[in-house]
Amino acid sequence: MKQINRREFLTVSAAAGIGLMAADRLVAAPFKTTLRKSMYIGDPKEETFKALKDAGFEGVEVRVGKATPEEAKVTREQAEKIGIRIQSMMGGAGNPNGLRVAAAYGADAVLHCPGGVGKVPMPEPWEFDIEFDETNGHITRVVKGDNEKFKTYIETHNRSMDSSREHITKLIPVAEETKVVIALENVWNNFCVKPSIFKWLVASFKSPWVKAYFDVGNHVKYITPPEVWIREYGSLLGKVHIKDFKLNPDNHGGKFVHPRDGSVNWPAVRQAFDDVGYNGWLTIEDGGLSYPEFSKRLDQIIAGQ
Repeated sequence: MKQINRREFLTVSAAAGIGLMAADRLVAAPFKTTLRKSMYIGDPKEETFKALKDAGFEGVEVRVGKATPEEAKVTREQAEKIGIRIQSMMGGAGNPNGLRVAAAYGADAVLHCPGGVGKVPMPEPWEFDIEFDETNGHITRVVKGDNEKFKTYIETHNRSMDSSREHITKLIPVAEETKVVIALENVWNNFCVKPSIFKWLVASFKSPWVKAYFDVGNHVKYITPPEVWIREYGSLLGKVHIKDFKLNPDNHGGKFVHPRDGSVNWPAVRQAFDDVGYNGWLTIEDGGLSYPEFSKRLDQIIAGQ
């Protein structure tokens, strides 16, 4: 066996060290997906666009309000001069004019809240164990065992599922015409509270013009972690709201808090975005902090922290 001298030993050792460092860098490689920073601002104003641009944001989500397509076009041009993209709109997806206003803003999606169940007896958030019929999306149970006391909830939910699908189906041709996605959000309306049934709803349209708008914080109270929702949606994920929710110590209930102050496992969420290939916007739907602070927190989330 060939003997190596001290100089050769040091050379080999250095090369090995570089190799180990390179391997370590591979483990900690950057994410494959690109996430962009956005803020929900409601009414679009020039001074708000400038403040967000200065804070490091690239886009905004606006509220439909009473804007006409002509007015929306003017606002879009104003935002683009500043370097801000109006990338989504809240509200208005329930009618053709809303989709046309969104297109004039330059938004590629409109948030739409499907369905809803009012004040009827229902399980506690942590008790839900849903089964449903995959031919029509009708719930067959909401908890294990006896479901009689939740009969009204089940019936109301099923009617809401039918009416939502009927309504959205009629709007798909307008979405295709305007090139604006109808993005269905998981909101606090007691509807489709588990990822499997919400995914079924979105997928049931079999249309690229219907996607999921996932609010990271909204359904934390139902215990299923956000990263599970993201992986369930997969390629159906179209837009994302960034909020956080802090569960009580017993995981029963809690309250909304600022992003990265709650129970959401943000590194796991970031990895899930990467795993499903989500390249898109993260829109903060929150208030009470400065734009620079929100921007910093988004940077940390995007970095997987």
